[in-house]
Amino acid sequence: MSEPYSAADGLVRVYPAREPNGTGLVWAHGGAFAFGDLDMPESDWVAEQLAARGTTVVSVDYRLAPVPDGWDAAGRTGGGDHYPAASDDMLTAWAWVVDNAGRLRIDRERLAIGGTSAGGNLAAGATLRLIEQRSTTRPALVLLAYPTLLAVQPAPDGSLRAALDAQPEADRFRPEMIRAMYENFLGGPTDDAPLAAIPGNARPDDLVEFPPTLMVNGDVDELRVSGEVFAASLQAAGRAIEVVTEPGTDHGHLNRPQEPAASVTLDRFATRLASLSLAGARPTATPASAPAPLA
Repeated sequence: MSEPYSAADGLVRVYPAREPNGTGLVWAHGGAFAFGDLDMPESDWVAEQLAARGTTVVSVDYRLAPVPDGWDAAGRTGGGDHYPAASDDMLTAWAWVVDNAGRLRIDRERLAIGGTSAGGNLAAGATLRLIEQRSTTRPALVLLAYPTLLAVQPAPDGSLRAALDAQPEADRFRPEMIRAMYENFLGGPTDDAPLAAIPGNARPDDLVEFPPTLMVNGDVDELRVSGEVFAASLQAAGRAIEVVTEPGTDHGHLNRPQEPAASVTLDRFATRLASLSLAGARPTATPASAPAPLA
């Protein structure tokens, strides 16, 4: 497998597939919109593993929001860019992949988008914007891992609340914290935020063209409530949505590759990517040798 390389003026890191099957994935890491990078496991490890199974992954180094006041950043620094900076970066990365699909050995009709946590929000939001823009190339599949999709988070049901109470270290996403995270992301109040910034606010009428989606939520994770709300709206819109709650996990299990659940989720994603339909797809030439890295 070719080594990962930077492209699109440093916006993305490309992980070429070892044995390309025509699929591609534009991928976004998490980190509360203010943290995270391309080297964290849910970015780098996930991309390497999927590339080893035939999917070329393009990981997006999107612009970060500032570190919220009062947050323990543990020595880390955030960015200084509010919405729509990160979302614009997702769209720029998407357009770059579409324009370079042949060189990347990706079939445009087998190109997916996805992300983890806040990156899942960015992936869903970028998809809504592509639909709104009437883009001619939209994701064939959306992959969401434990996404945050609502700024005003509903209370968990009794069983989830009990599980969170029994596992205090997992109970770290209280409603006031989530609202503050979104206000920091937006640079202001959430009341009039664009739908693409808070995809969980989408009504079924907003989702009638949303692509097939696979969502994997954490088990003991308050954020899964927002994912379930979004999934219910997709289902009401008649869209293809599969929701899995990964047993025994809390938030961010793809950042812990040593845990068996990380490999289970990776397998779910790899299987769905490999099964993307070829019906009606335009053939993409596959060079005998890997192409040179793209600038």
